Amino acid sequence: MKYKIVLNKTDEGYSVSCPGLPGCWSQGKTEIEAIENIKDAIQEYLAAVYASVKDSNVREVEIAI
Repeated sequence: MKYKIVLNKTDEGYSVSCPGLPGCWSQGKTEIEAIENIKDAIQEYLAAVYASVKDSNVREVEIAI
């Protein structure tokens, strides 16, 4: 899957968030480090979401943008 991320330069390096996953953010000293860190954060975020709905009746829908 692909997720859009927002990368911002800060005094400490870079902050990065994933607007499609509220509360999913990370940081890094370099742009590359921040991007690698947000990849890990996205994986952990999705694992937590999947675990929270594990025994639920989950469906998928498709939408056009």
